[in-house]
Amino acid sequence: MSRIFATLNDILPQARRGGYAVGAFNINNMEIAQAVIEVANEMGSPVVLQTSEGAIKYAGMGYLGAIARIAAEQSAVPVVFHLDHGKNIALVKAAIKSGLYSSVMIDASSLSFKKNVKTVAQIVKLAHKKNISVEAELGAIPGKEDEVDVKNKDAFYTDPEQVAEFVRLTGCDAVAVSVGTAHGAFKKVGIAGSLDLKRLKMISEAVKIPIVMHGASRVCKKLLNRLHNKCSVLRDCDWMKGAVGISTAQKKRAIKLGISKINIDTDLRLAFAVGIRETMLADNKSIDPRKLLAKSKTEMKKEVAKHIQIHGSVGKA
Repeated sequence: MSRIFATLNDILPQARRGGYAVGAFNINNMEIAQAVIEVANEMGSPVVLQTSEGAIKYAGMGYLGAIARIAAEQSAVPVVFHLDHGKNIALVKAAIKSGLYSSVMIDASSLSFKKNVKTVAQIVKLAHKKNISVEAELGAIPGKEDEVDVKNKDAFYTDPEQVAEFVRLTGCDAVAVSVGTAHGAFKKVGIAGSLDLKRLKMISEAVKIPIVMHGASRVCKKLLNRLHNKCSVLRDCDWMKGAVGISTAQKKRAIKLGISKINIDTDLRLAFAVGIRETMLADNKSIDPRKLLAKSKTEMKKEVAKHIQIHGSVGKA
């Protein structure tokens, strides 16, 4: 595998030791990738570009890999290309075999502890032969986003007493945990109203490898207000009503307790949507995709910058 990409092992251990986190941003097209990479370079922050199974269905693994590679080649900061939430084992294996990814996540969190361990260990063995890092998940995080759909009744917190054994048996390089976050735009409808920081502290004391937080978008109130501006024209004033994210204060406390990688997707989608809507409302006669997407890219860059600041990774490249 080309070393154009870094792996999680190249950037996350330093983040954990240094008390900061690296942002992992989901990309679906060129504009999103550009927004992330441009800001990461401007702020001197390592970054993870990641693709969900849904993104691969939409754009194709090859197209996304080419976009990520060009971004990394033109970047002055470490860039990891990561498969996010690989629930389909065949797809995870295909990502490893493709030579495109420098890191993969195998998500077998919905299985029993024993089956989760067995599945992750199998992927670790394949990935490590190619110097590809592996993220695994212990504890099912609620919410729906792309191909991830965990009902509240099926979600469960990570058991701190199982984490050390899980890491030892699987050999994974990073572990995603469930401590109260949720996928999607409605973070407070998960299994907890806020982060269980006491549980996270116990997890952090049990393992030394980097810990990952999923479902951690902030769902900015100002962006939500802009999204609903003139909603009567589009007849969708109830859309995203009641959406709420993870507060900056709680995220910073979580980082101090060992969170080293934070996944962001919803916030980029929200910023993208705001840009499109405002552009169309201002000029609904434009047919130039470059003009239609320009404001979306600008709004996404603002969100990426905010997260990098919150994560404390400015100048850590």
